[in-house]
Parts: sequence; structure tokens; C-alpha cells
Amino acid sequence: MDNCESRFGIDLQGVEERELHLQVPLAGVHGRLDAWLATQCGEFSRARIQKLIKDRRITIDGKVVKASATPEPGTVVTVVIPALLPAIPQPEDIPLDVLYEDSDCIVLNKPPGLVVHPAPGHACGTLVNALLFHCKDLTGVGGGLRSGIVHRLDKDTSGVMVAVKNDLAMAGFIKLFQSGGMRKEYLAIVHGHPLKELGTLGGLIGRDPANRKKMAVVRVNGKDAITHYKVEKQMENTTLVHCRIETGRTHQIRVHMKSIGCPIIGDALYGQHSADKKLPHWPGRQMLHARLLAFKHPVSNVELSFEAPLPEDFKSFLV
Repeated sequence: MDNCESRFGIDLQGVEERELHLQVPLAGVHGRLDAWLATQCGEFSRARIQKLIKDRRITIDGKVVKASATPEPGTVVTVVIPALLPAIPQPEDIPLDVLYEDSDCIVLNKPPGLVVHPAPGHACGTLVNALLFHCKDLTGVGGGLRSGIVHRLDKDTSGVMVAVKNDLAMAGFIKLFQSGGMRKEYLAIVHGHPLKELGTLGGLIGRDPANRKKMAVVRVNGKDAITHYKVEKQMENTTLVHCRIETGRTHQIRVHMKSIGCPIIGDALYGQHSADKKLPHWPGRQMLHARLLAFKHPVSNVELSFEAPLPEDFKSFLV
């Protein structure tokens, strides 16, 4: 299922509260209630199910239970899904650094700190709000909360990204991303020095079993991820690394760099805070920059390539 909740963690439900009733098979289930429900309710993430359990909206035979409970055979699990109608994003006059624009797409240099689309805690002031102001006919393209967004950069990642203006372009760009037709290159400043100056990092990336808020290189329950890296410059205790990714998994470069013992400086989730404190100045955000995006325009068939200049805060760690 390709919806905003599964892709972006946004809860999109209908206007009315509804209930799901699931009978536990007589053969029983092995493991936790939240894990079983995640296999039965494809529209919800496991984290969303855990939140519903915590809010006492999931019961077994009318009794409130814990996420770790094992449902007994034949019992009925009731899931009460709250009514929620997310606000439609409104246009906001937020400056955009436009690298290219035509009738189908717009290529931008996203500054660090800008959230791409509305989400819990970020109902406004996002790139989507800015795009709705800049592109007057964007409303509804790709879905109301993510109008025009075909891929995203993390809030604190800077650099080049593309948004689309119509459904035809949306379909074309989705195919490009899924087929590997987008060349995506990044620059990252990491702690330490990679053992090899040139390498390829692969394997599966999925939810960290020890911390569901994080991603990790895992053996099972993940998706293939490939990152090619090259050392560009070594400093005393840090390294500038060029990364080209073949896949676009959540936090892919951040996870892969951590996996080789070289986390990105300033990374609040995967970094080394003690090492950050020893830097000449506090980074304030992860030093990850989307340097280049190249693709064959899915509508005009023109080959295009765009580069985003390094932000000043990024350059300050290259001296």
C-alpha cells in the first residue's frame, strides 16, 4: 500500500471513527499483539498500532491490553480508529532557491532546517506550503499533504531535490525513482577516516530491532540498499565523503556511514555526540548535502543535471 502513512508517517483517516474486529485464529498466534496486528492491518505501521494500544483503542474481548500481550485463540481484537481529517496545507510565502523550472517540475536547493511536507509537529512552514504559493496549480498533485512531492530530504539535509506540477509528471518521476533512473550524489562530513578510500556498502536496511525510531543494517525484515562512497578529503579527525546511492531507503547514507564506524557529524540520531563536542564549533545539524541530481525528463525526454552549492555551515567544517 502506497499511502502517506506508510511513506511519510502521516496519519490519514476518514472523517468518521471506525472499528475493525479481528478474530484470533483457533491455531493461535506466535508473538506479540502489536506484531500480529501489523500483519493484519496493512494500512498501519507497527508504531501506529502501539500508539492505538497506548491510547486504549485496542482491546481483546473488551479488555484493555498491552502491546506485548499474546492474544488467545478465538478471542476478538477490536481496533477503534479515531476520526481525523488533516488540515489541507495552505500556501505560504516562503523563499525558494529555484535551480530549474518548467511546466512539469521544479528543481530546488533545499536549505537545512526546512521540513519537506506537513507532519505531526510541522503543520505549516514546510516546503509543500512554499510550493503551493510558488506553483499556483499544484494543489492535489500526488495527494493533499504532499502536493508535488515525489521524494524527500530529511529536515536537516540540504541540497537539490525535485517536485512535480501535474499527475503525468508525478507518474513519470515515480517510475524514474523506482527504476534507478535518478542519479543521486551526496557529500557528507563524517567522524574518523574510512578504512578504504573507495567502497560500496550494501545489505538490508530496516527498523532497528533495539530502537524502532531508528533504521539499521539488518539481516531480515529490511530492503536492499546500495551506497557507493569515495573519500574526497581527509582532515585531522573527520573526512569529506562523496556518496552515490542506487536506492533511496530512509536515512540510508546516515545508517551506512554509521555501519562502518564513521557517522555523519552533527547527526542527532546516528552520530557521536561526544565527538561532536570536540569539533571547532557545534554542527547544529547533520552535515549531509544532496550535491547532484540528474535524470532524463520523463515528459520532454531531455537529459538534465543539477548541482546545489555547499551551504556555509557545511563549508565551515572543511577547513
